[in-house]
Parts: sequence; C-alpha cells; structure tokens
Amino acid sequence: MTVDQSVLDWMLDRRTACLTDTFTAITHSGGTVAVFLISAVATIALLTRHRTAEAVMIAGAMLSGWTAMSLLKHLFARERPPLPDRLVDLDSYSFPSGHAMMSAILACVLGAVVVRAVAPGIRRIGLLVLLGCYTLAVGISRVYLAAHWLTDVLAGWAFGVAWAGLWIWAVSRGSARSTRTESV
Repeated sequence: MTVDQSVLDWMLDRRTACLTDTFTAITHSGGTVAVFLISAVATIALLTRHRTAEAVMIAGAMLSGWTAMSLLKHLFARERPPLPDRLVDLDSYSFPSGHAMMSAILACVLGAVVVRAVAPGIRRIGLLVLLGCYTLAVGISRVYLAAHWLTDVLAGWAFGVAWAGLWIWAVSRGSARSTRTESV
C-alpha cells in the first residue's frame, strides 16, 4: 500500500458529518473563485494605496500561477482518488493540487505584503500564522474530501511556494533597482 492510499484510508476512517461540512467550507475558501476574489480585493486595495509593485506581485503571481498549475496538471495527467471515496465531483487531473498550489501562492504573496507593510510584532506574526494555517487547512481538506492524494497536495504546496518565491524575488529586485535609480 502506498503512502497516498494509507493517508486516504486514515482520512476515510475519521469522516464525520461535522468534519465533512467543515472541510467542504474550507475547500471552497481555496477554490478558484475565492482565491481570485481575495487576490483582486488585495490588488485593488494596494493600488489605492499606491503600492503598485505589491499589487502587480499579487495579480501577476496568481494569474501566471493558475496558468502554470493548469499546464502542470496536463503534463502529469494523474488520476484522482477513486469515486466511491471522493466527496467532490471533479473532471480534471489531480497532480498538483490546484487548491493547494493557488492557496500557497496567495498566502506567500500576501505574507510578503504583510512583512513589508505591518510593523514587527504580534500582529505581523498573527497574520503570517493565519496565512500559513489557511493554506495548510485547504490542502488537508482536499485529502479529506478525497479530491487529491497527499502527494498531489504536497506538490501543490511546493510548486506554489516556489512560484510565489519567484514573484516575490522579481518584485523585490525590481523595487530595489527603481529605488537605486531614483536616488542617483
């Protein structure tokens, strides 16, 4: 038995109506509509505060991340867990988990904004922990609902963090260059 099957079996043994309702709500918070709504609100809020680089980072990472995730799904073409166990109706490929990847991208780029915009202290730490817990909960919900295997979720998180990291690095580098140019 694989790790994926063992973890799925463990989740199946713990299913209850209450947990299923909870994880269904969590999984919806990490779906395409929700993550793009959150990123759109954050982008607009940053633009109104003249934080253009951070707005571009969020919008760019999310839009290009969704494209990258879709391409990766077609590249790997992995089937989802079997239907009798699955509590969600899906017809796309499983690897990597789009919910895990997109929630990780969102959490990381929002975390970068928090680090830049919120003074060090308990508020900053709380926001960063909340963002981390959000993407962890979304990923766990995908395994609980049997929408994904554990390795799909782990890969989604890894790809998401890497993708966000590239955007954070690029925007930081661009901001540093523009600051140096302005001071000359």
